Amino acid sequence: MENDKEKDLLELKEVTIRFAGDSGDGMQLTGSQFSENTAWVGNDLNTLPDYPAEIRAPAGTIYGVSGFQLHFSSDDIYTPGDQPDVLVAMNPAALKKNLPELKPGGMIIVNSDAFDAKNLSLANYATNPLEDDSLSGYQVFKVPITSMTTRALEGIKLTPKEVARTKNFFALGLMYWLFNRPLDTTLNWIDQKFAKKPEYVEANKKALKAGYDFGDITEIFTSRFAVNPAKLPAGVYRNISGNEATALGFLAASVKSGLPLFLGSYPITPASEILQYLSEYKHFGVKTFQAEDEIAGITTAIGASFAGNLAITNTSGPGLSLKTEALGLAIMTELPLVVIDVQRGGPSTGLPTKTEQADLLQAVFGRNGEAPLCVVAAKTPSHCFDMALESARIALKYMTPVILLTDGYIANGSEPWKLPNVDEIPEIPVKFVTEREGYYPYARNENLARPWAIPGTPNLEHRIGGLEKSNIYGNVSYDPENHHEMIKIRKQKIQNIQNDIPDLEIEGDIDADLLVAGWGGTYGAIKEAVTKARNGGLKVAQIHFNYLCPFPKNTGEVLSRYKKIMVPEINLGQLAYMLRSEFLIEVIQYNLVRGLPLRVSGILDKILEIAGGNNG
Repeated sequence: MENDKEKDLLELKEVTIRFAGDSGDGMQLTGSQFSENTAWVGNDLNTLPDYPAEIRAPAGTIYGVSGFQLHFSSDDIYTPGDQPDVLVAMNPAALKKNLPELKPGGMIIVNSDAFDAKNLSLANYATNPLEDDSLSGYQVFKVPITSMTTRALEGIKLTPKEVARTKNFFALGLMYWLFNRPLDTTLNWIDQKFAKKPEYVEANKKALKAGYDFGDITEIFTSRFAVNPAKLPAGVYRNISGNEATALGFLAASVKSGLPLFLGSYPITPASEILQYLSEYKHFGVKTFQAEDEIAGITTAIGASFAGNLAITNTSGPGLSLKTEALGLAIMTELPLVVIDVQRGGPSTGLPTKTEQADLLQAVFGRNGEAPLCVVAAKTPSHCFDMALESARIALKYMTPVILLTDGYIANGSEPWKLPNVDEIPEIPVKFVTEREGYYPYARNENLARPWAIPGTPNLEHRIGGLEKSNIYGNVSYDPENHHEMIKIRKQKIQNIQNDIPDLEIEGDIDADLLVAGWGGTYGAIKEAVTKARNGGLKVAQIHFNYLCPFPKNTGEVLSRYKKIMVPEINLGQLAYMLRSEFLIEVIQYNLVRGLPLRVSGILDKILEIAGGNNG
């Protein structure tokens, strides 16, 4: 019997799974637990949570569908996958919304109990898709998840509603069996999560094990699947989301600079988690302030910076718009400040739970007057840690605001993160002025950064504010020549950051005719597309901009090497616009603004169209 089971265990290199159900079905929890388990097993992984935009959308409707996609592999991967191989659908609405994304011939596991007349009507099904042969092109497995969960939990003192809420653990246990995953990590998590509610511990454990046992005992599945651990560089890893990595990056910057961290924040999707994560680090001296609005969030951060803190504020696109006037104040006062913009679909309220890259021009140019600042961007969930550290370093060294761009995909998505050696993270030197001799509020060092004097330091009283200041001395000045000089100085200070950031690195074929240039969260999709094109015999190169204002010093030289430059973006061409404007070159745009990450297949098709070749 053991030999028979071994024969049925099919080894796969990679799999993409999507869990989907009503917003109350616990799909985010199910997906995150599968992700944590997968990270513990040692696979490389990348995730894409997909939240419904409607708050409390009617249960059973397409508007209320919540999804979680997970791509895991025994090799390096960089995206959550284009199309799922497996869809777990907890109700008809989840099936209807996600079926168009499923690969042809893919596997569908449905909660057959949910396919009653009411739910079919809510999902706008005229007939039951489990009975009308409309799913004949897929492998369909009908599992009575709700009733099996109810049966497994007989005798436990829970309400029928509470029993129904554990069905996601039955589905999770079934998937653990199907993909040869251990139960231990989730069983331990249940013990910790529900430590004060033993009946919940018992119920969730029973549901998880019942799902696993159902897969083991039933005869509807003829095979199980295994994905071996990835060969990642040696080290200690943990699964981390972009928002958590951002929070930890600023915590590390606080420790390395010796400055207390202050976050002035107003909750906004999808940036709110940064506030939640940092609020847990009071023992590190972190102060988090939930303000009454976006303007108060940034102005309290400016005040904290004036008082000698490492000051940050987090938001999304609509909130960045509201913070614009105060950003101008931070630029005029030349105080260090970091604004984290977790980009989402816009304009206005737009698509609050979806991803986009449409804030680049707002970040670089979106202020009144000549108001330059530094703009950087993270490219993956774990890279948010590095760019949080880097944005803090630049802000403190150059006494300037910095905007750190992430996006909804990398903020909510996760991947394995190799824990850095804390001792190897460079210190961030900060020197406050304490002596009166030679002190002037707008004197400059070699970087054109002005001195930082803490209020209350004896004999260092000084004036800052939104009105123009005289060069060096800092008195209010309306002199035309002085204003022109100060504008030039502030611009040059930002340009000087070029001397302090790494050059662009070329990945792929340096001697290629085609260069694919990206920024932010498109990195993984571009990398996989370029790799596939090169494996197919094409010569293609890739660059990715982590620094967008100023651009790296070698940008012009790198761009001039290539006959054709392609720029994929989740906007209508904002980086393309900047490259054309600054370097007077033509670029080929690839733009899709669907609230979703770019697909590898779409980028690859565009590469093949430009460079020739086929997908074979």
